[in-house]
Amino acid sequence: MALQAVLGGTGYCSMRASCGRKGIFGKPLPCPYDGPAVEPEDDEARSLLVSVCGEAFAKGPVCCTTDQVEALRDNFNQVEALISPCPACRNNFRSFFCTFTCSPDQATFVNITSTQTTTSNETAVKSLDFHVAKEYGEGFFDSCKSVQMGTTNGYAMDLIGGGAKDYPAFFKFMGDEKAIGSPFQINFPLDPPPEFKPLNSTPRNCADNDLESRCTCIDCPTICPSLPYVPAPNEEAACHIGLVSCLSFVLILSYSIAVLGLIIGFIVQRTIRARRERAYEQVALSGETSSPRSHSRGLVGAASLAHHLEDDSIGAQSESRHLGRGASLLDPTETVQPRQYPLNNFLRRTFYHIGLFAANSPWLTFAVVFLLVGLLNIGWKKFEIETDPVRLWVAPTSESKVQKDFFDENFGPFYRTEQIFVTASEGTGARSNSSLSVLDTNPVLSWDHLNYWLDVETKIRNLCSPSGYRLSDVCFKPAGPRGACVVQSVLAWFGNDLDDYNEDTWAEHLQNCAQSPVDCLPDFQQPLAPHYVLGGVDEAEDGRKAFLEAKALVVTYVVADSLDSEIQAKAMEWETTLREHLSELSKRIADESGLQIAFSTGVSLEEELNKSTNTDVKIVVLSYLAMFFYVSLTLGNGSAGRDDESALSLLKQWARNFPRLFTRSAPPPSMSTDSRTIPHILPRLPRSLFTGSKFTLGLFGISLVILSVSSSVGFFSLMGVKVTLIIAEVIPFLVLAVGVDNVFILVHELDRQNLFHGPNAAAPISQGAGSHTPMSPTHSHRSPFDSTQDEVDAASMPLLLSPEERVARTLAKMGPSILLSTITETVAFALGALVPMPAVRNFALYAAGSVMLNAILQVTVFISAMSMDLKRLEASRVDCFPCIRLPSRIALLDGPPAGSGLGRIARFIRRHYAPFLLKPIVKGTVLIIFAGVFVASIISMQHIQLGLDQRLALPSDSYLVPYFNNLDAYLEVGPPVYFVSQDIDVTGRSGQQALCGRFTTCDDYSIANLLEAERKRPESSFISEPSASWIDDFFGWLDPGKESCCRVRKADPSVFCGERERERFCQPCYLGKVPAWNITMDGLPEDEEFMRYASFGAALSVGDDEIIASHFRTFHSPLKTQGDFINAFAAAHRIADDITQRTGSTVFPYSLFYVFFDQYAHIIAMTQEVWDWPGICPRGVVALTVVTVMGVMAVWGISLNAISLVNLVISLGIAVEFCAHIARAFMSAGSGLPVDHPAGQKERDERMWTALVDVGPSVLSGITFTKLIGMSVLALTRSKLLEVYYFRMWLTLIISGALHGLVLLPVVLSIAGGSGFPQQEADEEWMSHAIRNDYDYPPFLADDNSIASDYD
Repeated sequence: MALQAVLGGTGYCSMRASCGRKGIFGKPLPCPYDGPAVEPEDDEARSLLVSVCGEAFAKGPVCCTTDQVEALRDNFNQVEALISPCPACRNNFRSFFCTFTCSPDQATFVNITSTQTTTSNETAVKSLDFHVAKEYGEGFFDSCKSVQMGTTNGYAMDLIGGGAKDYPAFFKFMGDEKAIGSPFQINFPLDPPPEFKPLNSTPRNCADNDLESRCTCIDCPTICPSLPYVPAPNEEAACHIGLVSCLSFVLILSYSIAVLGLIIGFIVQRTIRARRERAYEQVALSGETSSPRSHSRGLVGAASLAHHLEDDSIGAQSESRHLGRGASLLDPTETVQPRQYPLNNFLRRTFYHIGLFAANSPWLTFAVVFLLVGLLNIGWKKFEIETDPVRLWVAPTSESKVQKDFFDENFGPFYRTEQIFVTASEGTGARSNSSLSVLDTNPVLSWDHLNYWLDVETKIRNLCSPSGYRLSDVCFKPAGPRGACVVQSVLAWFGNDLDDYNEDTWAEHLQNCAQSPVDCLPDFQQPLAPHYVLGGVDEAEDGRKAFLEAKALVVTYVVADSLDSEIQAKAMEWETTLREHLSELSKRIADESGLQIAFSTGVSLEEELNKSTNTDVKIVVLSYLAMFFYVSLTLGNGSAGRDDESALSLLKQWARNFPRLFTRSAPPPSMSTDSRTIPHILPRLPRSLFTGSKFTLGLFGISLVILSVSSSVGFFSLMGVKVTLIIAEVIPFLVLAVGVDNVFILVHELDRQNLFHGPNAAAPISQGAGSHTPMSPTHSHRSPFDSTQDEVDAASMPLLLSPEERVARTLAKMGPSILLSTITETVAFALGALVPMPAVRNFALYAAGSVMLNAILQVTVFISAMSMDLKRLEASRVDCFPCIRLPSRIALLDGPPAGSGLGRIARFIRRHYAPFLLKPIVKGTVLIIFAGVFVASIISMQHIQLGLDQRLALPSDSYLVPYFNNLDAYLEVGPPVYFVSQDIDVTGRSGQQALCGRFTTCDDYSIANLLEAERKRPESSFISEPSASWIDDFFGWLDPGKESCCRVRKADPSVFCGERERERFCQPCYLGKVPAWNITMDGLPEDEEFMRYASFGAALSVGDDEIIASHFRTFHSPLKTQGDFINAFAAAHRIADDITQRTGSTVFPYSLFYVFFDQYAHIIAMTQEVWDWPGICPRGVVALTVVTVMGVMAVWGISLNAISLVNLVISLGIAVEFCAHIARAFMSAGSGLPVDHPAGQKERDERMWTALVDVGPSVLSGITFTKLIGMSVLALTRSKLLEVYYFRMWLTLIISGALHGLVLLPVVLSIAGGSGFPQQEADEEWMSHAIRNDYDYPPFLADDNSIASDYD
């Protein structure tokens, strides 16, 4: 029933005075009253009215009584602290309710619509309509909508208006009847009846210039100074041409032009070169028609004949003296004399003597070297594994680490959080979102679920650790030691008790609390916004949030942290107990309640990262074993005797002869019968299967790899360098990759020495008078590299050499190459130690040490082992069982040598691969393809993502994986960020004005104002909530007009009152101050007076006589991806730098995750440094290998982070290993011709061909095949970390290194390679012997007939 007010009610009221309460604890209710307005009772009442409602009520009748004015005053005091910083909002708020309660024209805009009977049996208002004009309502709302609450990083509108977004919602929240709010229902119709005149006063605007209205920038965005445009950290380059970036377009265009130019240049060059070569040959042949070699093979690599050698009767010995790989038939003598390289000669002599000593004294070498290695391994006593993620991934001197330590020391460490996501288990599915899964579940909220979870929370609160600690002992209590713990849970809206609710009422209460958290304060008395406790909340069709359809409950326990190890240990003990409880709960909760949980505790991440039981250890070990056995079994392949038949041919022969065992007519064997045709019950196996195998030697070489890693660990542990999990997993892979090929190279070279200098080597066809008898094993040794003569008679060299001599020559030839690659790799890895990140630095140190030690062991003890194994082989002793000796066979001394002594890979390279690769058209194609790969890699590199998803680093079955999935899917709160200010005098007025934002004299670009301005552009600042300004709150705390203000004892004003002291003994600190407290800051404390009050809150770090630092807290936007975290980190530092520049105060940002993402601020620069490390090996090929690996990273979803950076450092070592031996073999293949020589290109082709045949098989077997086998096993892993950052990346760098080292590098060197080293005597002898005996090793450019002989 509506009660009609008097028509034309100017000067009339609709209600007046109080008519009792609705309940015992209810507020007074107004009485319906349709009479005229009345003058206040007395002057005191008038004075009270004016003090509360202002000068507008200084005279004239009113519609309120003193009791009502006092109630207004009390209600205003409750919101004063919220809205007083903005005068416009404060005065509009007071004017609005004063007019509503006391206006003499109340009847024109207020209509009583219903009444009720109070406890005193009086009639009171139950509901009414308050008609307000739209313009006034919008102006009132606009003046208050941006007023902030620094302490909660929220807005005053969240409390006074329920988070309203427009004025109708604002009015509705204020008018709804509720315990904390209006005691009766106030409705605000948008269309008033014609007999009513809506209230339409002029509202104050926060931008007005008068002091009664103007607000500060923080509370009034319209008056804030504008900041210059700043692009978002992740904003792409604006320069695009079509769908590609400008850089990509330029690269594509340049590549196309270069390819076209290369094709045209190639055609022109070939034409010119052909003409020049024909002219040169005509001139040369006219003077040498009688040359003794004029009708020989068309060898570019044949011997050079001097002009004075024209006698056709020159013997083979004289001819062989001048044979060499690196001369042309047509060259004059002076053009092919090699340049002398003293360093190279010195190295060869040095390694010869080292090899000779190690071969002659193996046991002494073992004793000395292993003694030194044993001393290094003593360092294992100080062995430590670094498990702390901060100390592992963050340099101690990094900016973020220093800032974290500063924050922890001055403000205390950040809180420890225990978080639980509760979802419904029925109907759970998964949708793929990139590589992560986002859960899609049914709504979680129901009466049964709430009751079940209440029991769970009760048990957690009572959970007791082994030492008796409970949540109340370790939790964070903002109200002090006697306060309540911060537990953010939806049950906090219910007071952690459901006894007052039932299945019909819980949903309405929860909906109301979600819409107005201030009405449902938890026990720690801070409003809980719904996004803190509910996840997966969708919007309904009307745009409102469907809170009851939430997919997840988010429960967060905040535990206090401390630098005190005892307090921290107490918290960690309780967290461990909580983790065990939740782990047990997760196994049964689905059956008990239909729920499922995903959780994390403060100790979870470090524990899970350091777990080793679920990280596919078996797969890693199996990968190692596969490589070990491959190396051991492959090492002796191809080293069989030259007259030994293969196992396959013997098995075929046995199969053909076996049926003859059952034939009676088989003739008896005789002296003329071929023993191979005689049938046997068991097949005859080749001797090489037992004696020619090098399984033991290979296993010994692998043992040296393990020993080098162990010694490196011991040495650096002694130096205090801790081991990381990356080192344990990667270093053996790395040392195998860069060390095993040295083993292959040494063994293969020894096989070649045995081929021409061993006991089965054929004698030369003819020997002149000056020839020597073969050297006996007991002959005194003299280094063949001590001679400085340029020419030595090859035939005079001894053919049969002792095992020690052959081993020494092996090391003499390959030692410099090993030294070259080792120094390059060690330097490359050692330079990695310049990277400040501990994980990378420690890895680089251990890798450099392991590679160096492995090389030292290979040129000492492995040489001794080779000598001992060679003696075993020549003594026909069985490999692995040297005590067993097979009987010797009869040797046919005059038998022709059979086979080339080359393995299958070497024969393939010599016959097929090298000739094909070195064809001119193939070279051009290779250059074009690799240039295209380079361009494509550069384009692809632009799309590499930074970061490392934590899920990849966790065990595949870790309970944290679903937690992080839920975190991404349901948490809509960003991490807090603190802007720490130091080096500014906050006791002086200028320093205070550089910080504050709530006073009229604050600097326009103060810290508070700048943070507010940045909040308004979250796309570039990643700041989503208002900042908590301690100085504004501090000065506001001194305002005596606020209910909760600074208080001192009346008897002794120097003593502050505590929270529990009685009001009558205390008074406001600034009561009676002159000048009085005001928003101009005039008279507010400075200097010593400021320091007296400086213990305000935890935002200050106070020293003895100064403020050390202070912080301003705000929140980041919700961060979902690694890119979001990296961009937020960059944005915060950009903001801090801008604040520092504008205010003069040193400001830095701090958030809990910054210390882990600091690496991404420098990782691109560190990656660029990787390209600058290669030096000795052809730099371009090594850099191209790294570029190609990085190009594949973007395609294969491999992010750039510390782990991939380590792999890029590894790719340097592997690329160097691929190219170093090839490059040096090319330089050692013979001297070069002048650049402009017509035959220079052919000469370089032959040198490259020789280099590929010499070391190509070793590099291919030692690195490529070994690692590919290991990687193929690693492909079976279930760990995403191993799959992405080891299998994918290592497979990429192995293939890339092999292609660049064995395809691109040979082409580049054959085109632009320089002059080589001088031809050494051993090389002269070996090549001369090979050519004179017509072995299967002809120079590359021989005639077709000789090439065809390869297949005979």
